[in-house]
Formats: sequence, C-alpha cells, structure tokens
Amino acid sequence: MYNYIKALHLIFVITWFAGLFYIPRLFIYHIEASKKPSPDREILTKQLQLMTKRLWYIITWPSALLCTFFAIWLLILMPGWLQQPWMHVKLGFVLLLILYHLRNHQIFTQLQRNEVKYSSNYMRIWNEGATIILFAVVFLVILRNAVNWIFGVVGIIGLGVLLMLGIRLYKKVREKNPEA
Repeated sequence: MYNYIKALHLIFVITWFAGLFYIPRLFIYHIEASKKPSPDREILTKQLQLMTKRLWYIITWPSALLCTFFAIWLLILMPGWLQQPWMHVKLGFVLLLILYHLRNHQIFTQLQRNEVKYSSNYMRIWNEGATIILFAVVFLVILRNAVNWIFGVVGIIGLGVLLMLGIRLYKKVREKNPEA
C-alpha cells in the first residue's frame, strides 16, 4: 500500500508544480496583454483569463490538495519521519510552497478582475520561486540530511543568482529582438 500512496503523492507533486510553473507565465502574458492597444488587449485578456482559470481550478488546486492528502497519509504510515530533522526542514519548505501557492491565488484573483499590480519583469522573477523550492525539497528528500541543508541553501541562493542573471540576459535579448 505504501508504494501506491507514495506514487500518487509524487504524481500530484509533479502536476502541482506544473501548475505553479505555468501560472506565472500566464500572469506575464496577461500583464503584457494589458498594455496592448484595443481590440488586442480585450481579446488576449479574455483568452488568458480563461486559460488561467482552467489551469488554476482544474489542475493546480486539485493537485495541491491531493498532494497534501497523500503526504499526510504517508506520514500516518511512516510516523517516524516526523522525528527526523531533514523532514522538519522539508516541511518548512512545503510551508513556503503553500504560501507561494496562496500568493499566486491572490495574483490570480486580481488578474481575473483586470487589476494589474505587478510588472512582467517582477513576474519573471516571481516565476522562479517554485523552482527554488523544488530544488530544496528534492535534495532534502534524496539526501535526507538536514545538516547539509545549509550547503543546500547556499546552493539555492547560487541558483537564484544564476536565475536572476538569466532573466536579465533574456530581458536584454528581448529588448534587441522582441520576437525572442
């Protein structure tokens, strides 16, 4: 039974992250569409709102809930994990992921009301939040070592710096070639 529960948990982790990776991209497109002239703005905004709504309510939210359900079931089956320091650190990152998810929900509802409060550049940086959390959780689960999580955090910060540099480079490329 344990392996089936674990497999279902992993499947919903993957689909949850797929939603969290894609939703900020749709936010970026929505923000950029809001700056276009009419009628393009209205057509694109309506389509992006529909795409975002389907992704959020059909894939991302159900995946988050099912992932959490199967995670709790795994902890019930393996209560000893809660005594291990690496699990405490992992659960801390899971809490960050839930907060990231909830913040995405707030941005989603704002954009559904056509309230644009962020720039597309801000959203490009925001888009990397799930990536950083994913790296942290995967390394914790695979290595199961809370002591080395400090090295992991340094690595995550390094990854974050590389991502920011990549975003800046991409921005420069887009400024030179808007079709990129």
